[in-house]
Amino acid sequence: MSVATGPFEVELTPQPPDDVSDGTTLGRISIKKQFQGELVGTSSGQMLTAMTVVEGSAGYVAIERVTGTLQGRRGTFVLQHSGVMDRGEPQLTLTVVPDSGTAQLQGLTGRMAIRIVEGVHSYDFEYELPDLPP
Repeated sequence: MSVATGPFEVELTPQPPDDVSDGTTLGRISIKKQFQGELVGTSSGQMLTAMTVVEGSAGYVAIERVTGTLQGRRGTFVLQHSGVMDRGEPQLTLTVVPDSGTAQLQGLTGRMAIRIVEGVHSYDFEYELPDLPP
């Protein structure tokens, strides 16, 4: 496995809530990111959220398409997010959707971790990328 790291900027744009009942709000958010470091590129996607009445408890799923360069190879791939916040304790998994890599990123597999320290976002991307054909 290879590891790529670097910072990223994120823009989240809330959409009108889909459903508010029994104290839980189902919502949608548009995602845009700008990656720097060993992964250079942009992404866009959609997030579905469930916000409860208990502070710090929520869940979300998201799909985002990343367009950029990784290990000098250009293409796109899709990340699938699954996140839960249990009274302030986060659990988050980001996985490359199988067979979503295009162009020079065909065959890409991996998982990404997101860190937020003092408001600064960064990623640790553990991945495998097959050799390019001659």
